[in-house]
Amino acid sequence: MASSDKARLNPPVFYSAAGLIFIILLFTAIFPEGANSLFQSVQSSILTNLSWFYVMAVAIILLSVVYLGFSQFGTIKLGPDHASPDYSKLTWFSMLFSAGMGIGLMFFGVAEPVMHFMAPPVIESGTTEAAREAMKITFFHWGLHAWAIYAIVALILAFFAYRHGLPLTLRSALYPMIGDRIYGPIGHVVDVFAVIGTVFGVATSLGYGVAQINSGLGYLFDIPVSNLVQVMLIVGVTLLAIISVTTGLDKGIRRLSELNMGLAVLLLLFVLLAGPTVFLLQAFVQNTGSYVSELVSNTFNLFAYEKTDWIGGWTVFYWGWWLSWAPFVGLFIARVSRGRTIREFVAGVLLVPAGFTLMWMTFFGNSAIDMILNEGATELAEIVQEDVSVALFAFLEQFPFSSFLSGLATVMVIVFFVTSSDSGSMVVDMLCSNGRDDTPVWQRIFWASGEGAVAIVLLLAGGLGALQTMTIASALPFTIILMIATYGLIKALRVDIHKREALQNNYLTNTAMSNKSWRERLHNIIDFPSKQVGQRFLQQVVQPAFDEVSKEMGESGLTVKIDTDHGEQAVFRVVHGDEIDFVYQVNLVSHIQPAFIHADADPSSVAEEQKYYRAEVHLREGGQDYDILGWSRDAVIGDVIDHYHKHMHFLHVLR
Repeated sequence: MASSDKARLNPPVFYSAAGLIFIILLFTAIFPEGANSLFQSVQSSILTNLSWFYVMAVAIILLSVVYLGFSQFGTIKLGPDHASPDYSKLTWFSMLFSAGMGIGLMFFGVAEPVMHFMAPPVIESGTTEAAREAMKITFFHWGLHAWAIYAIVALILAFFAYRHGLPLTLRSALYPMIGDRIYGPIGHVVDVFAVIGTVFGVATSLGYGVAQINSGLGYLFDIPVSNLVQVMLIVGVTLLAIISVTTGLDKGIRRLSELNMGLAVLLLLFVLLAGPTVFLLQAFVQNTGSYVSELVSNTFNLFAYEKTDWIGGWTVFYWGWWLSWAPFVGLFIARVSRGRTIREFVAGVLLVPAGFTLMWMTFFGNSAIDMILNEGATELAEIVQEDVSVALFAFLEQFPFSSFLSGLATVMVIVFFVTSSDSGSMVVDMLCSNGRDDTPVWQRIFWASGEGAVAIVLLLAGGLGALQTMTIASALPFTIILMIATYGLIKALRVDIHKREALQNNYLTNTAMSNKSWRERLHNIIDFPSKQVGQRFLQQVVQPAFDEVSKEMGESGLTVKIDTDHGEQAVFRVVHGDEIDFVYQVNLVSHIQPAFIHADADPSSVAEEQKYYRAEVHLREGGQDYDILGWSRDAVIGDVIDHYHKHMHFLHVLR
C-alpha cells in the first residue's frame, strides 16, 4: 500500500469493520437458523416493548426537521456563507431519489396498496373504504416520515462537516456532546457501526432484490428461479456498481441517477395517460388531503385499543428499516447537498422526493386497486398475495405494450440496484477514510465487491432473513444516538445565529474611506485591479496592518497567528483556547470584467488580462461579500478591530 493511500485510510475503522463483518457473516452463514432465531427474538422484544419509542422518536424527528427548515435557522448554509450548491436542482433531486427510495417504489408501488386493500388493519377488506384506507396507510409509510429520518441525519453531518470542518462521517454527529473525543475510540466505534449497518443493509437488499428480479424474469420470460441465476444477477449488478463507483460521483452515480429519474418519469406518465387519468388525478388530490389532514393522528397511532399486531408488522418495521438505512442514505445526501441553505435543503429533501413518491404510489397503487375493485382483475390480487416480487410485472400486463414496459421496468430495477450499491460503496469508503471521497480506486472496488460477496454468501447459506432482522434491530441504539445528536445540532445552530446577530452591521463604514477624496473613492469603485495589484496590496497594506495589531495584542497577553499563502491570502487568527478562535482573513478572488465577458462565464476559461481581483474578507463563517482593496492600513486595522469586538460580544453571549 502506498504511503499516500495509508494517509487516506483510517485503519481502526477499516480493519475493525472488515473483521467484524467477516465474523458476523461467518456466524450467520454457518448457523442461519440459530442466527435468525436470535435476531428474531431481539426484534420481537423490541416490537413488543419499544414500539412506542420508535413511533415517538420518528414523530420528534419529523417535527425537528420542519422546525429547522422554517425557523430562523433556515437561512444558515450547509457550508461557508459564500458557498454555492455543487449540483443543479434536477441532478440533486435525482440522486436523492435514487439513493433514498427508488428501488422500493418499483416493488411496492403496486404491491403495498393492494396488500393493504386486501388486508387492512381494522376494517373490512376489498371494499371502497378499504381502498381509501389502503392509500392512506401507503402514503403514511412512504411519505414525510421516511424522508425526515434521512434529512435529519444528512443535516447533522452536512452542518458539522461543511460549516465547521469536521469529517463527513457519522462520528461528527456526536461533536456537540463529546467534542474532540470524536477522533478517538468513541468516534471509531460509531463509524464502524455505520459501516457494518450499511454493508449488511445494502447486501441484504441486493440479495432480496435479485431474488425479486429473478421472479419477475421467470414470470415474464420463463427464466428459471434458482440460486445460480440469482448469483449471476448479483455478480452482474456488482460489476456495474464497480464501474460506476470507480468513475466517481460526478460521472457514474450522477449519470445513472439522472437516467433512472428520466425513465421513472416516463413510466409514471404512461401509467397516468394509459390508465384512468381523471380518476388518478382526483385520487392524488384526495389521497394527499387525507394524508395531510390525518398526519398527526396517524403519526401517534399505536393501535393500543385494537390489540392488533399490525403496527409491529408494518409501521414499526418501516420505521426501523428507514432508521437502519439512515446512516448510509443520510451521509450520501449530505455529500451532495453542500452549499444549500437549511430551508432549501429541508424543502428539497422533505417535500420534492416525498411528493414524487406519493404521486407514484397513487398512479400505480390506485390503478391496481381500481383494476381489482371495478374491472374484475382478481388474478392481480391473487398474484400479489402469492408473490410480491411479480406484482409490478403482473400490473403492467394490463396495459398496451406490456412486454416493452416490463423490459423497461426490469432495466430500471437493475439500475436502481446499481445506484444503491455504488452509493453505498462510496459512503462506506468515506466512513473508512475520515470522510474523504478522493480515495484510491482499490478501496472503492473492495467495498463494492464486498457487498456483492456478502449478498452471495447469505443467499446461498439462507442467512438473508437473519441479517435483515439484525439490521432493523440495530436501529434502536442508532435512534438513541440520533435523538441526542438532534439536540446537539439545534444547540450548535443557536451558536451560529448568535454569531450572525453579532455581525449584523454595515461593514463598508465611512471610516474606511474617510481619509480619501471622492475622486479616489470613485476610482477605487470602478477600477479593475490586476492580480499583481492585489498581491501588492496584501504585502504592503494588509500584512503590515496584521503585524501592528498582532504586536499590540501580544503585549496584552493574547496569542496571535498570522499566515500567508503565496501572496493570495492573509489570515489573522486570535487563539482563545477552549473558546472559539477569532479568524479574519483576506483572500484575493478573481472575477470577470463585465466589459469583456458575460457575467455567468466560467472564470477558469478566461484569459488573465480579462479578470480583475478583489481583496475579500472571510471570517470563520465564510465570505462576507465585501472588498477592502484600496483601503488604507488604518482602515484595515479598524475593520479587524470591529470584527474582533463583535466576536468578543458573541463569546460574551455564549458564556
